Amino acid sequence: MKICIFCGASESRDSQVNTDVKKVMQTFSKHNIELVYGGAAIGVMGNLANELMSLGGKVTGVIPLQLMKKEVAHAGLTELLVVKDMHERKQMMYGLSDAFLIFPGGMGTLDELFEILTWRQLGIHNKPIAIMNINGYFDHLLKFIDHAVDNGLISPAHRALLYSSRDWDEVWNFLSDGKLS
Repeated sequence: MKICIFCGASESRDSQVNTDVKKVMQTFSKHNIELVYGGAAIGVMGNLANELMSLGGKVTGVIPLQLMKKEVAHAGLTELLVVKDMHERKQMMYGLSDAFLIFPGGMGTLDELFEILTWRQLGIHNKPIAIMNINGYFDHLLKFIDHAVDNGLISPAHRALLYSSRDWDEVWNFLSDGKLS
């Protein structure tokens, strides 16, 4: 099984992010879950890939040609797929993955989250999507989504498509649901 993690190409100032990187990648290793991610050797992305590879796990990176230098493509992955642009990157990552996990990140992470969530809403896929809400990183975003529900712009059923927890064990139970482990 493969889980795609959307996350930042920058380092987080919150040390709990790296603690949770280790915890999540230990679970991936234990259950033979392959990581699919953005292919960078830097930031949260690089930390995830390095941790799983150090545990003997498999990692597939997908990176657009224009970001090979900016995001410093990871040269030591199980597989590095170079694509022409961000659209192809997202499409390939979506196609390769059985579930999606969102770690702290910036604009690109938010873009990936909302695109995969919209695709789920439209019935393009039926794969689980979860936010790893480390130290409440996504609290304001989740409050905004709930505000949109309160204003009738997002249905409660569509809001329910996005799971979130600060606790990895809860997120893992949601993602695996007996299917991924």
